[in-house]
Amino acid sequence: MNIEFLSTIAVVAADPPASRRLYADTLGLPLDGGADGDYFHTDQLPGVKHFGVWPLEQAAQACFGSPTWPPDRPVPQISVEFDVPDADAVRAAADELAAAGFEILHPVRDEPWGQTVVRLQSLEGSIVGISYIPSLHE
Repeated sequence: MNIEFLSTIAVVAADPPASRRLYADTLGLPLDGGADGDYFHTDQLPGVKHFGVWPLEQAAQACFGSPTWPPDRPVPQISVEFDVPDADAVRAAADELAAAGFEILHPVRDEPWGQTVVRLQSLEGSIVGISYIPSLHE
């Protein structure tokens, strides 16, 4: 697997507005709200391409197609995504991860914003994504 960079890190928040108080109001990170107002993020933080406060409901929807996190899985507190050179590399990474015995949370898919991604949950409970986000490679 050829990881090119850490593309995204997001805390997974059960209460995004309360988390925003820490990250934006207190730490002063330049977080913008998304269309739904719950996903706060920035692409302007040196050292990482994208930092976000990801609502747990949205993380559950992205991973399982339901707004509720499954009770038989650890509730994640963080999501980290690593970018690879292209969409085909995401598919190869998914195969490599599955062959190594890691359970894939959802198959490789193309998101509406152009990202190709596959996700798993680490032993620590973190959401780990292997992705290709074309705009971050420009």
